[in-house]
Amino acid sequence: MGSSQGYDEHALARWVHEPPKRSGQPRTPFERDRARLVHSAALRRLAAKTQVVGPHTDDFVRNRLTHTLEVAQVARDLGRTLGCDPDLVETAALAHDLGHPPFGHNGERALDEVSAACGGFEGNAQTLRLLTRLEAKRLDEHGRSVGLNLTRATLDASTKYPWTRSAAPDSPGPGGGGRKFGVYDDDLEVFDWVRQGVEGARRCVEAQVMDLADDVAYSVHDLEDGIVAGKIDLAWLEDRSARAEVWQTVREWYLPDVEDAELDEALQGLRSVRSWPETSYDGSRGALAALKNLTSDLIGTFCRQVRAATRELVGDRPLVRHAADLVVPAETRLAIAALKGMAAHYVMQAEDRLAILERQRELVLELVALLERRAPAELLPVLREDFTEAGSDAARLRVVVDQVASLTDASAVAWHARLR
Repeated sequence: MGSSQGYDEHALARWVHEPPKRSGQPRTPFERDRARLVHSAALRRLAAKTQVVGPHTDDFVRNRLTHTLEVAQVARDLGRTLGCDPDLVETAALAHDLGHPPFGHNGERALDEVSAACGGFEGNAQTLRLLTRLEAKRLDEHGRSVGLNLTRATLDASTKYPWTRSAAPDSPGPGGGGRKFGVYDDDLEVFDWVRQGVEGARRCVEAQVMDLADDVAYSVHDLEDGIVAGKIDLAWLEDRSARAEVWQTVREWYLPDVEDAELDEALQGLRSVRSWPETSYDGSRGALAALKNLTSDLIGTFCRQVRAATRELVGDRPLVRHAADLVVPAETRLAIAALKGMAAHYVMQAEDRLAILERQRELVLELVALLERRAPAELLPVLREDFTEAGSDAARLRVVVDQVASLTDASAVAWHARLR
């Protein structure tokens, strides 16, 4: 079986050794990893999980799965031009949101609040748990699930925050969601295996590409959804006071120390993109086509800027694993933050969403409490065994959180109604 150039046996190793398949057309280890992700139940469930607004609210709006597919496309194209294995980068992008619970970041914050006794909740740490434990594909010699048994390089590329909660830096504001971390304490064994040979908290370049692709897709597509929904009109930014309110949201959610003048300059750069609209969106086919051209041009601009800056520093050699870092110019970072701030200000913290967010939060908290009282009987069969074998109240709480986190928005509502 072939492997991509630059990835050694250490990178291609799996937690449980698997011999290469002899039948059919040989595939690289990273092609096998990608296939496992594509066929996973966790990926399918993203179709019914909130991206920014609920997937049931509008036929146009993105859900977690469509966002994930868009991130994967951006990551694959950018990674390929930098010399990363494209299947590896795409798989990391497909995995990046697997651990998100129902109701998006709102559900994530509620689960973190209620699970303090077992180490908290974080969507990225839950992703590692899914890949290495919960999404069963392989068992070890003791009959314990090792998840999808992906290669070390793929798991490392899927680890957006390679540190524990205790080592995590603070994240700004409500958009940051508090402390970001990539592993729970009871998953440290496999995490340490993934990170063998890596000093400190440095991310591999494939994880950096995945993270940038997420930011690019998030910033551009949430803006597009907001414009189509009538919640954002770019003409509003002509007003200095309105612009100042948006820039304050950028500081609260993303970049605490950024100045208005820096964001004004970033906005001027965005307006120089040839497809930046000169009139308000009116819902016509022509306006929709123009908006699609804008999203395409913005993604292309950001990727070209990062590729050029990275190549200027490291030359033309292929970038794999921990051999180099992605270079994101300040102008790119500020432009992405400006776009994300527009969506955050006009959509995510809009007055008409506050009551919905509070109801969602209460539902998640109540659902955890109900399942704690009724477990293991009310857990899915695959988690009842975990609950029975758990050796402490904290471990049992973690299993209940695993159950709630796996639910889609609609199933969380249905479970809550049934258990009440």
